[in-house]
Amino acid sequence: MSAGGAFGGNRGLRPVPPEKGIFPLDHLHECDLEKKEYLDCLKTSGHQSEKCKQFSKKYLQCRMEKNLMAKQDLSELGFGKPSGVEASVGNEVS
Repeated sequence: MSAGGAFGGNRGLRPVPPEKGIFPLDHLHECDLEKKEYLDCLKTSGHQSEKCKQFSKKYLQCRMEKNLMAKQDLSELGFGKPSGVEASVGNEVS
């Protein structure tokens, strides 16, 4: 057996946690509908995630509501107002 351990890992190094930490898996399938909608959208859009942003947002909101991830402002997760909406609102007033 090598000095790195049974599976080749170095026992002297400590693992580094992910930047945002970990979140519980959805063992009770509380957000399966939202997850399925998002994955279906990805399949039909040729895996262009920008076309499925509303489903991604809905899935993350579900996870936050069910305490499957830390509550966080959606604007911090990339769900700010699209710039095209602001421009069209300005044109309607004129």
